[in-house]
Amino acid sequence: MKKRQKWLVGILIGCVFLLTGCRAKTATGTPPKASPETFSQSTTLHTTQDRENQQKLAEFIQNKMVTKQGIYTNYVDTKTRQNGAATGHELLSESAGMWLQYLALNHQYAAFRDFYRATVKTFGDSGQFSYRYDPRSKKRFAVNATLDDLRIIRALNLYDAQTHTRHYRQAAANHFAALKVGALKEGKLYDYYDPQTKQTAKTSSLAYFDFKTLKYYEQGTRAGRKAYNEQLKVVHGGYLGNVFPLYATSFSWGNLTYSAKNLNTSEALEVLLHLAEIGQLKATSRTWLAQQVKAKKLYNGYSTAGSVTNSGQSTANYALAAMIFAAAKDQANYRVAMRLVWEGQVTGRSPIQGGIGDAKSLQSYSYSNLTALNAASY
Repeated sequence: MKKRQKWLVGILIGCVFLLTGCRAKTATGTPPKASPETFSQSTTLHTTQDRENQQKLAEFIQNKMVTKQGIYTNYVDTKTRQNGAATGHELLSESAGMWLQYLALNHQYAAFRDFYRATVKTFGDSGQFSYRYDPRSKKRFAVNATLDDLRIIRALNLYDAQTHTRHYRQAAANHFAALKVGALKEGKLYDYYDPQTKQTAKTSSLAYFDFKTLKYYEQGTRAGRKAYNEQLKVVHGGYLGNVFPLYATSFSWGNLTYSAKNLNTSEALEVLLHLAEIGQLKATSRTWLAQQVKAKKLYNGYSTAGSVTNSGQSTANYALAAMIFAAAKDQANYRVAMRLVWEGQVTGRSPIQGGIGDAKSLQSYSYSNLTALNAASY
């Protein structure tokens, strides 16, 4: 814990015992005048079989992964924790936002309200959301992950769009205002912000630019529109070229350069999804993705030159591909991708029956489960 002025010591001692901690005064935002209807999904590409599989998957998540505080990162718990990544029964705000999206889309409004309250209680910190919480040690990690906050904000607007209410309009605006205090300063989107040290990351992961949500909040003012256009430039500037039509992993604000690190395919596909949602997916990217999906060769990692660095494959990546095709209104390729998604679903007798995972080891990760779940909603 960072040093504070002496008069805060007594307050801090009390805070140690509170789950929610002591937080600075949260920011207050002004909701956009525009309707949140833009967050509703206009396409209906799923089949009856998709819906049946989705129902089985939702039951597994609800019964085996969802808790009163959040969603387990993995069905199987771990004895030891890792500093760099959540494991086992740790909880992620990423999962919370994805589950909230599912609940809103599928008209489970009472469950949505309950789970949002739990999300704020577990992860809420100065208006933003800690990216990770360990219920075993009751440790809430100091920083957010900006994309995860934007997911939750999007889900709140989706609820209002679905219910034709203004129930979460102000709460969502306040969360976005908190981002503008920290991880979205002066239009620059940073990976995270630490409310305690008031420090931001030095990089912007291109996967974190949720343009549909950013545009909704930034389109109302000249300064906002300028910020949005600059954000688009940052992502477009990371394009790796027509030979390998994906995008660099991140942009450094210190030296104004793009990372040459290998690509994590899930993050690379998030970039394509965010572009597809605003009609700016390049034809070259869509063609490349369709080729990989049809050939069942969508691998987990690539170099910036396009060579495979991780030959494993993930159900989550095929689900993301399905979502990209859905956003591009490409039903044929959506269907191909969804068939591959359901190949990862456990159908035999197993503790993880209905879930996405490995029936032998029982490894079943929230990200794969929730991405598949939401892909089936299109």
